[in-house]
Amino acid sequence: MATIVFPDHPSPVADAEALRKACQGWGTDEKAIISILGRRNAIQRKLIRQAYEDLYQEDLVKRFESELSGDFEKAVYRWILDPEDRDAVLLHVAIKKTPILDYRVIVEFSCIYSPEELLAIKRAYQIRYKHSLEEDLAQHTTGDLRKLLVGLVSIYRYKGEEINVKIANSEADKLHGAIKEKGFNDEEVIRIITTRSKAQLLATLNHYKDDHGSSITKHLRDDPSSDYLCALRTAVRCINDHHKYYEKVIRLALNKAGTDEDSLTRVVVTRAEKDLKEIKELFHKRNSIPLDHAVAKDTSGHYKAFLLTLLGKQD
Repeated sequence: MATIVFPDHPSPVADAEALRKACQGWGTDEKAIISILGRRNAIQRKLIRQAYEDLYQEDLVKRFESELSGDFEKAVYRWILDPEDRDAVLLHVAIKKTPILDYRVIVEFSCIYSPEELLAIKRAYQIRYKHSLEEDLAQHTTGDLRKLLVGLVSIYRYKGEEINVKIANSEADKLHGAIKEKGFNDEEVIRIITTRSKAQLLATLNHYKDDHGSSITKHLRDDPSSDYLCALRTAVRCINDHHKYYEKVIRLALNKAGTDEDSLTRVVVTRAEKDLKEIKELFHKRNSIPLDHAVAKDTSGHYKAFLLTLLGKQD
């Protein structure tokens, strides 16, 4: 379930006027920006941007870029864009990251999002960057990592719940055989992970654990320095239980020396309208501290206030 709290029928014109006022004068009224945008869903935010442009012949996103700064500006920017456009930006930033791209973002979107959502993101990516996602990924990766990541984003997975038990058993054995022989990059491993439906993959992963006494991720730890192996484990975790995966991303982001704001922001803004409530509950259960308190402890200023608003905190 979503965590943001928003009114049913706010006036986009009134919101646009209030945001204009917040950006005028000697200083920016960040609290007003948070109280409005932090409590509007994607459709409402789109209507606000359109109303703002109609009223003032100015792009609200660009106005915020000139008014805000730091992690707060980045979080607001991610939030105010249309979801598919925002995710295209996140993918592009991840691909361009040096010295090596952030494969986690590519794996998240390809293994957790629905086929329709991923397709919409890929379309937005092409419109924004004049390249296909596959083209840029292939340019910035090599070898096994390229095969895995390009395979993941290229497929339009079947999203039904039907499974074939015989295939699940057979492919669990194929995975185990390849992994036992350290053939982590075996073409059958990549084929199974990148092409099967989530339901079919879950059946295969369950058979693997039942038949071989351990989850597949525990057998994919031969070389911790291998980006390919890390990406493969991430794909399995995202498919197996994406709530657990996101909880761990947040936990590691908060526990890292000098908080990993990029990862924290990514999870909060991409899941606030989807299932951040479930992620919050799991975080509390696993860490014995509410996520709101953990975020408040490790962040500050307007950035903290904005994240807490997206997490559902009421004034």
